[in-house]
Amino acid sequence: MTQTVSPRDCAVVIGTGTRSGLGGALCARFHAQGLAVYAAGRSREKIEHTAREIDPSGQRVTAVVMEAAEPADVSALFARIAADGRIPKVVVFNAAERNIPMSMLNTTPEQLEQVWRSNCFAGALVGQEALRRMLPQAEGTLIFTGASGSLRGRARFAAFASAKAGLRALAQSMAREFGPKGIHVAHVIIDGVVNGDRAGKFAAGLGKAYLISRGNDGSLHPDAVAESYWQLHLQHRSAWTHELDLRPFKESF
Repeated sequence: MTQTVSPRDCAVVIGTGTRSGLGGALCARFHAQGLAVYAAGRSREKIEHTAREIDPSGQRVTAVVMEAAEPADVSALFARIAADGRIPKVVVFNAAERNIPMSMLNTTPEQLEQVWRSNCFAGALVGQEALRRMLPQAEGTLIFTGASGSLRGRARFAAFASAKAGLRALAQSMAREFGPKGIHVAHVIIDGVVNGDRAGKFAAGLGKAYLISRGNDGSLHPDAVAESYWQLHLQHRSAWTHELDLRPFKESF
């Protein structure tokens, strides 16, 4: 299926880092299809570099520094998009708090709340703003990035799993309410390690050693994952996928 792209159409990626990560790969994939892209993330240096790398002209990829768990930041992002005269056709919530293992007995209330705010609360904020912009056109794609913890809570990952499970439930509720109104809401479970900059720098370099130990086919390639997101966006509404799980063929499940 192909899609006709208007100059006003745009994609929004919440949780963009470097080009080598999933957020950067998503921005590059949407840009390649002719969409204007808003690359939103916490690190100005990273997202501005990613924007220049994807679009040296600076005309079609806009870097926006924001905190997804802050209502004012989320509202300001979508207000800016509207002020630019653009319409979000696909919005991806890809932000997440790092899933560091910790015993439940040693997890502080502050840590529990922070993980929930970054993964679940922020997803709700982004979903609300995206839906408000998509409903007048009765079309659009809203995608949430999940994880293995969306489905099962491992020992020492209670905070992360509870937040990701909450995000999955939010996505289901949004799909059931707004799917009949023309909005495609999807939840993608990333069941494995994405071979990007963030994973490589995890634990002072141990992440890179882990990726090497997995081999070329032991982790998810960001561009391959981004292609799956794009195909979700292209799906005809008579055959929408709500939940998609992606993993390397070596990954057990």
